[in-house]
Amino acid sequence: MSKYSKEDIIRMVDEEDVEFIRLQFTDIFGMLKNVAITASQLEKALDNRCMFDGSAIEGFVRIEESDMYLYPDLDTFEIFPWRPQQGKVARLVCDVYRPSGEPFEGDPRYVLKKVLKEAADMGYIFHVGPECEFFLFHTDEEGRPTTNTHETAGYFDVAPIDMAENVRRDIVMNLEEMGFEVEASHHEIAPAQHEIDLEYMEGLTAADNIMTFKMAVKTIAKRHGLHATFMPKPKAGVNGSGMHINMSLADSDGNNAFVDEKDELGLSRAAYQFMAGILAHIREITVLTNPLVNSYKRLVPGYDAPVYVAWSASANRSPMIRIPSSRGSSTRIELRCPDSAVNPYLALAACLAAGLDGIKKEMVPPASVDDNIFAMSEEEMKVRGIDHLPETLGEALEEFEGSTFVQELLGMHIYTKYLEAKDTEWRKFRAEVTDWEVEEYLYKF
Repeated sequence: MSKYSKEDIIRMVDEEDVEFIRLQFTDIFGMLKNVAITASQLEKALDNRCMFDGSAIEGFVRIEESDMYLYPDLDTFEIFPWRPQQGKVARLVCDVYRPSGEPFEGDPRYVLKKVLKEAADMGYIFHVGPECEFFLFHTDEEGRPTTNTHETAGYFDVAPIDMAENVRRDIVMNLEEMGFEVEASHHEIAPAQHEIDLEYMEGLTAADNIMTFKMAVKTIAKRHGLHATFMPKPKAGVNGSGMHINMSLADSDGNNAFVDEKDELGLSRAAYQFMAGILAHIREITVLTNPLVNSYKRLVPGYDAPVYVAWSASANRSPMIRIPSSRGSSTRIELRCPDSAVNPYLALAACLAAGLDGIKKEMVPPASVDDNIFAMSEEEMKVRGIDHLPETLGEALEEFEGSTFVQELLGMHIYTKYLEAKDTEWRKFRAEVTDWEVEEYLYKF
């Protein structure tokens, strides 16, 4: 059931003195785009008559088929609280359509909606709780971002050691004014690193909110003279930024489908199968959960990021999946490998599709690994059947390329465009000479 009608939107824009409305959408690489209209053009937008040049968006369409239309999702209407209170600015998240009235197959939101419908057809509702990490750095004299910070705070530290406590407070208050439910916020392990956890929500709302969250964090950080970055590993020698994804399925009555109080761990058969599906497909979809060359600088031992394809029923944080200790309606699985640079539509679609495949095929997960995997030898891991995540973007692309599972998930349009772009990114990186190489080899050789 829809939250707002067209008449509701028009009335709120008038009553709240909204002058500009951003029609937002996301490209296949997770970059937020928008077309801004004035309130005088609102009815045209609500009638799905706002057009843009799709050929200007990387990964969308060719110049000879460039006309695309934005169809606003009325339930996503929100007013930005950080903008002026006279002549306010609001947003509507949009789906992208072709002139024929067909959904555009290159729209990441369309990919997620397709998988959510598959889940609904199986009797499930997908719920997600993201844990979003980011860094706050200084800018230089010209306002460009640096990786410099004055603070030395660590995990859960408070002011005055945590110098950005007021920045996080400002972010949270603005998000809550937009209707977000923020579960917690705190300083993370590395200096200048922060985490804000969002409450559980339905999958499409979660993806929309993650995109809005990133925009809000960057905007409010800039107001404080700082640069917020969701780059997974901006500095060597410290922890990188992840985006742990807490997931569960609900049945049509809203009951948690991962719960079975008779089971030793309190998990249902569907929970085990869902988890088995993710474990089975994770190497194929890692390029979606960890999309950058830089992502794999985070996935190394010693910095609290998972490296191994395994799960744990305990509080063990060395495997890729863990089962948080809360049970009952809070029963969920936590996928720890995704990072904060993901396109949330594609990453959530991939996780859900993998989990549903596990349910459909009645997959069985391997035994829980409750020991510290980082302390195991290669031989012990081999005996226990513990695989590792791809170690580079190139290795992740090898798993991604030719995967029929991924092709069916994304459709050939996004699959082909994404593969081409990421292969180019990897080739460019391989051709670069880094500062580390110069420092390590120039004098010696």
